[in-house]
Amino acid sequence: MSELVTYAYAVARDADGLAEYAATLTGVGESVALVTSDRDASIVLVVSRVGADDFQESALKRHLEDMAWLEAVARAHHSVIDALATRTDVLPLRLATIYLDNARAREVLDDRAAVFDEQLTRLAGHIEWGVKIYADPSAPTPAPATAEAGALSPGRAYLLQRRAQKGVRDQVYRAAQQAAERVEAAGRQFAVGRARHRVQQGDLATSGDENVLNDAYLVSMDRAESFRSEAARAAEGLQGVRVEITGPWAPYSFAAASTGSDPPMDGPSA
Repeated sequence: MSELVTYAYAVARDADGLAEYAATLTGVGESVALVTSDRDASIVLVVSRVGADDFQESALKRHLEDMAWLEAVARAHHSVIDALATRTDVLPLRLATIYLDNARAREVLDDRAAVFDEQLTRLAGHIEWGVKIYADPSAPTPAPATAEAGALSPGRAYLLQRRAQKGVRDQVYRAAQQAAERVEAAGRQFAVGRARHRVQQGDLATSGDENVLNDAYLVSMDRAESFRSEAARAAEGLQGVRVEITGPWAPYSFAAASTGSDPPMDGPSA
């Protein structure tokens, strides 16, 4: 049987019945449990025990190139956090935050109790919305007018068509910029924080359109719907532009906690 280590999902504010609820969740490894702090009883670390072999440096490097494994772990990780966020305030931790055992996890929780308390207080009553803007620069362009095209050589007609296509692309990107400005205006009005993420490309892209903006906004719950509805209208009247709102999420993008996770059994954590 593989040696076990402690996998941490999040720091959370303890609440009545939270331990019992956590035990019903399916996580990355064994059943989900809470590690309590000896320094601050209101703060807990949400953990599972997992096989050490999967989280050693060499194995983890291989796993991070295995999209199926990575997706399964990410789904389990986020499902635990999202479920707990319906019951209490959570401070999500990065994927594959590992400690040698629960005792070591408790040491870290105690050492950083004041920092965790401050961050949980800052995020209390807030949720995260994801906002992506997509542009379709391949929108169809009109062919040159029949009379004009008939008077042109094939080369000139081709150049005219390419010029028209470039004009459409430029127009779509200008429209995407306008949509981004509308989203930012909604953020200034309703949100308390914004996080910029890399646009999604390659395997991470979910559509044929080009992702030109990938932001997250931290919004208080009483203003969440106002922000969502305003941001969702950012592409109205703009050709070739689409806005996608995701959430509400636990505040992943605004959890600045660093837990100082232990290295895996044979090297530093990824």
